[in-house]
Amino acid sequence: MSQNPYLSGNFAPVEKEITATDLSVTGSIPRELSGRLLRIGPNPVAADPDNHHWFLGNGMVHGLRLRDGRAEWYRNRFVRDDEVTEHMGWPPVAGPKREDQLGAGVANTNVIGHAGKTYAIVEAGSMPVELDYELETVARSDFEGTLPGGFTAHPKRDPDTGEIHAAVYSPAWEHIQYVVLGVDGRIRKHVDVPVSGRPMVHDCSITKNYFILLDLPVVLDGAVLEEGFRLPYRWHPEYGARVGLLPRDGDASDVIWSEVDPCYVFHPMNSYEDSDGRVVLDVIRHPKMFASDHRGPGEGPPTFDRWIVDPKGGPVKEERIDDRGQEFPRHDERLVGKPYRYGYTTGLAEGFAFGGLFKYDLREGTADVHSEGSSRSFMEPVFVPRSDDAAEDDGYVMVYVHDASTNKADVVILHAQDFTAGPVATIHLPQRVPFGFHGNWVPDAS
Repeated sequence: MSQNPYLSGNFAPVEKEITATDLSVTGSIPRELSGRLLRIGPNPVAADPDNHHWFLGNGMVHGLRLRDGRAEWYRNRFVRDDEVTEHMGWPPVAGPKREDQLGAGVANTNVIGHAGKTYAIVEAGSMPVELDYELETVARSDFEGTLPGGFTAHPKRDPDTGEIHAAVYSPAWEHIQYVVLGVDGRIRKHVDVPVSGRPMVHDCSITKNYFILLDLPVVLDGAVLEEGFRLPYRWHPEYGARVGLLPRDGDASDVIWSEVDPCYVFHPMNSYEDSDGRVVLDVIRHPKMFASDHRGPGEGPPTFDRWIVDPKGGPVKEERIDDRGQEFPRHDERLVGKPYRYGYTTGLAEGFAFGGLFKYDLREGTADVHSEGSSRSFMEPVFVPRSDDAAEDDGYVMVYVHDASTNKADVVILHAQDFTAGPVATIHLPQRVPFGFHGNWVPDAS
């Protein structure tokens, strides 16, 4: 076993690509679920345990295809980059390259459906990688020549327009780039917002009127590379921390900045404007990041917080929703950028150890827990409404789970309105799905 925690246990890579069509199911899969539950994470082919960083492993996508109450297939495939193809002796990946791409063009952080295509995506300079329906790599993509730089790991889809909004950064840039990807799969707008340093910008958020920028004190630091580590970012609290409100029809000169106490946020849950015109931004707040651990995000418990940002100015007002360690916030994405009531997260113990799930009723101020015992570790939850016009809480929470007792994975389907009860269905997969990052339900209709 590797001494690097991100190469050990269920963080360790799996070696083979498999396809399984005879999947065992406990319970009944809801017949209205027709599509693919996709998930992605790092699966390094040639990691050095002395300096391997969890964020930098080659991408591997996992998919479960559901239709008519059946689990039709599970498959996992490498998202091919230059290192994977060289290591495996496979043909090189087609499509455009950028000189400032991340490593060998790795795409390992999120997988989305848009404009009838499936993309593996990552931040910091690499191009999206188009996948086919069965998750084979097609080519790197620059959205038909319209993408001005790299892309992001965390686009936000406006439920009213279908457009995607994203914050893009690169180690080579002293700006954050706001891009809008149209429903036709082409970039229709971009705005470069200058920042004083070169911060890591993992995510973003939107409201009806604003695109929300996070300029936080994890910044480029070449000394990290000189110390032998591979991800050149470090905690610099003296840099400061601030939240920017960019009017969605504005330019860089229109950004309203508000200071916040130094911290780091990988993931907001959602944001919206309240009746007073203030922006409510719910986030998972880390007290610091990459201050002493340069192999992964182990720098104190991440908490669930609410930030109030006033466009009229002044510092961000911070409220603690829950001080229990957690990450990977999700909600009903029909309400992206709008007032919402329910959210879901994955519980984390010390050492970034995955646990059970939380469900929050933000109107009532309550939290429910779904746990299936200490051997069952839940990854990022995904909410899927029961129908297009179902109520906010009327649907399913779907999640990949690692079972330490079998060293294999399951996909669990919970009814969101009966969150603490047993699963509606558990689909048993033939191998492990390593702890990774993000994924989505991509319905066949899309």
